[in-house]
Amino acid sequence: MSAAAPEPISFNPFKRLASDLRIERAWDGRLPPGPTGFSLERTRRAARDPLPMLLDAYREYGPVFSMRILHASGIFMLGPAANHYMLVEKAENFRWRDGGFVDLIPLLGDGMLTIDGDYHRRARRIMLPAFHRDRIAAAQGTMVEETLRALDGHGPGEELDVYHWTRALALRIAMRALFGFRLDRPGVDMAVEFERALSYYGTDYALRTLRGPLTPWGRMQASRRRLDRVIYAEIARRRERGDFGEDVLSLLMQARDEDGSGYADRELRDQLMTLLFAGHDTTTSTVSFLFYELARHPRVLAGLLEEQDEVLGGREPAAADVTGEALPRLEMALDETLRLYPPAWIGPRRSVEPFEFGGFRIPGGVPASYCSWVSHRLPEVFPEPEAFVPERFSAENRAKLPKGAYVPFGGGSRTCIGMRFGQMEIRTIATLLLQRMRLALRPGHAMRVRQMPTLSPDGGLPMLVEQRDAPVPAA
Repeated sequence: MSAAAPEPISFNPFKRLASDLRIERAWDGRLPPGPTGFSLERTRRAARDPLPMLLDAYREYGPVFSMRILHASGIFMLGPAANHYMLVEKAENFRWRDGGFVDLIPLLGDGMLTIDGDYHRRARRIMLPAFHRDRIAAAQGTMVEETLRALDGHGPGEELDVYHWTRALALRIAMRALFGFRLDRPGVDMAVEFERALSYYGTDYALRTLRGPLTPWGRMQASRRRLDRVIYAEIARRRERGDFGEDVLSLLMQARDEDGSGYADRELRDQLMTLLFAGHDTTTSTVSFLFYELARHPRVLAGLLEEQDEVLGGREPAAADVTGEALPRLEMALDETLRLYPPAWIGPRRSVEPFEFGGFRIPGGVPASYCSWVSHRLPEVFPEPEAFVPERFSAENRAKLPKGAYVPFGGGSRTCIGMRFGQMEIRTIATLLLQRMRLALRPGHAMRVRQMPTLSPDGGLPMLVEQRDAPVPAA
């Protein structure tokens, strides 16, 4: 194909180590100040609880600083100006595949998250029609149907793990709405396999270097093989029967380049896996964190319930009902949730050419990361940053935010392609949950955040289902 697929990458940990050290020795220039000495403790904190460490470094060194994690040095660029610089102003100078996203390739392959240049632009161009506003609206009926199915049988008095419940639901929605097939395959629970595979990224760095069937790597690869069996079987079925619709998979299978060539099965699999990951993992974490915060803020919850009754009166939402304009209180609560818990919390890249930022000249070939999780908690941008205050995102307050202040979906030409789909899905799920039950925190449960590679509640989010007052019929 004219837009050639990228070359394979070695995942031998010793070859990766040697390559990183060789690239670092070739840097032409010095990095900005920061903690660059070797430190196992810093490496452990980076894997388990990076937010306080990065906030401390920001306060000490400013919006750009260096940091060594395990063997590798790199820079962090934090705050609105840094986000805008990396995502919009000089986005072409920061490659994804050569940065930290390379670590996702063993699971996801070379999909939208791990490719650059012409190959990425071609893939995005092919997929864009499937994410047109009208097609997203048409998928909303599937979102309602699957959410009601998932809610069936759950009632007051029981305990519901909102995180794992939402993961299974969001994966079913993604498989049906984006790819046109159901998860009724015996023997493979796709949600469980994704969870097992992603848990590899929550382990200590040292454990990720181990290989063998009983290691985190081995378990991740075993889950990948089970997921691949389902995906390749669907690709083969469609090729054999010519069974194409208007979903993303159909568009990818029928796409042709200028020379008439199309995607190989491996390329289809990689794009499908990436979209399944992005299409259900962010929804899962956002719905979970939203209801965690609502349970802690009864005033906000009461306002959302009132809005639901005024707008819908208990009826099932249509596509026009789950927009930011139709449900502004819910929209502000979702925006504030994404501020506190942006699923794609870090953007690891590698610079291509030397550049200047924050008064420093930084060499080419340097790992460079922005971090929305940190940038969203800077008190000079968001006063009382730890507080859950949805009113921050009223139309008036939002207009006052500087460029790059709020980037839960990235920005620029690589803004999440499925952002609108995900937002409608989250609003639909949240609306149906708000209509049918109240969720309270289980006494004694302390929620911790993990990074694997998206933010999520560590160990799930068990909540108690309580009776919801009957909705007041809408006027």
